[in-house]
Amino acid sequence: MQKPLEGLLVVALEQAVAAPFCTMRLADAGARVIKLERPEGDFGRGYDDVAMGQSSYFVWLNRGKESVVVNLRAQEDRSLFEALVAKADVFVHNLKPGALERIGYNIDALCRENRRLIACSISGYGETGPMAQRKAYDLLVQAESGLASITGGPSEAARVGFSIVDIATGAVAVQAVLEALYGRTVTGKGTHIRLSMFDTIVEWMAVPFLHAAQGRPPKRIGLAHPSIAPYGVFRSEDGKPILISIQNEREWVALCERVLGDAALLSDQRFCSNVARVQNREATDARVAAGFAALASSELVERLTQADIAFAFVNEIADIVGHPQLHTIPIATPGGVLDVPAPAPIWAEGERRYGSVPALGAHSHSVRQEIAAKGRRREAGQNSRIMGKTVGTETPSEPLSQEEPMTLKQTFAEYLKSQTDVWRAQIKDYEAQLGNTGAETRARYEKAVAEMQARAEEARKLLEQVKSTNEVAWKDMQGATRKAFADLQKGWADALSRFQ
Repeated sequence: MQKPLEGLLVVALEQAVAAPFCTMRLADAGARVIKLERPEGDFGRGYDDVAMGQSSYFVWLNRGKESVVVNLRAQEDRSLFEALVAKADVFVHNLKPGALERIGYNIDALCRENRRLIACSISGYGETGPMAQRKAYDLLVQAESGLASITGGPSEAARVGFSIVDIATGAVAVQAVLEALYGRTVTGKGTHIRLSMFDTIVEWMAVPFLHAAQGRPPKRIGLAHPSIAPYGVFRSEDGKPILISIQNEREWVALCERVLGDAALLSDQRFCSNVARVQNREATDARVAAGFAALASSELVERLTQADIAFAFVNEIADIVGHPQLHTIPIATPGGVLDVPAPAPIWAEGERRYGSVPALGAHSHSVRQEIAAKGRRREAGQNSRIMGKTVGTETPSEPLSQEEPMTLKQTFAEYLKSQTDVWRAQIKDYEAQLGNTGAETRARYEKAVAEMQARAEEARKLLEQVKSTNEVAWKDMQGATRKAFADLQKGWADALSRFQ
């Protein structure tokens, strides 16, 4: 099935969660996403190791992308970045305000040079104002925005149980980028979108904000609702916690008559409307709790279902892994195939295919070769572009290849190739330093370089072995191969430590 964003090029200078969430959604929709990473990688790669030895955050947020390692202080990599952005449809970054300018890039200037470019800058607190330069992470913004003050129980503020600010910001960024892409079909021009984590979550908190603005800030009440009653957790006779929600008077009548069996509640003025029940929350909850405590959970579920009252069990996360409503998708990663929660939209055209998670620098070589080839053809006078959309002419141009998702063997081979190339470049750098050292230091450095050369040669041989292996045999040998390369990486790190 063809995806709606196929043919679009997205360049991402991103890390952590917010921007990667945005570009993941664009990749899911068919865009080609080239993720530019520091030599040490997106620090989201190191958040944990629970997903087959990999970060759960990175595995979830980076499927379908190509990873290219860059150092934007090196001229060769600056040229690569400039070539990519000059031809991109979308550029997304979540660096601290001013970070790009400090290395010589201005987003508005990039947009002037590529008038169809849609740039999206994600920050913590915006690009102006007294907090613009403050570092911002999800929990910090939860606290600063007041979100934590309305989360948790009465005793103390709490963190929302996942990175809601980051994810909300990424979702708003996707919406804004898609809006800009549609706008470009009308105007032919791109734009620069700026959004912050703080603005995003405060806008989502408009209801508690309006309460506070009127002098009635909501209080923390745990698993209950500040403006609806009854709406909370009540325990059955056998101790099962069940959360119910009464949204209107019809449902209140059904709860009293068909679940609690207490029609007398309907004539009690303390409970005659939602406003009255909220004002008398303690009495309301006590009457509902007494009714629930008199019934077994199985009986309550049957009555609630028959009365069409909204209810839910208070599950643990472990319960969700086997939940009957759960949908998952398989995602290929350098560590193996993982099942992750599926994106919510279900398309009439059928199930979508999702790309693999890239190893660090897995596409460095191929993208560099691709750009270099385009440059050579351009110098030869050929009118070619990175993307297959030529502005101001009807002459078609050659697009960057839209690759099929790589197999696990191909992914690991690309990773090995990338790491071997990086090691060789580092060896050259250290060899160049040998002449500037004293005899004792030089001897230590020469030994270290020799060890590094040995590790690089072993990695080259391992790469050849992987390339010559078919997919069937790879399934049997991948564990031993990965361990062998892990041992090489440890040996490399040990050799590198001699230069400290």
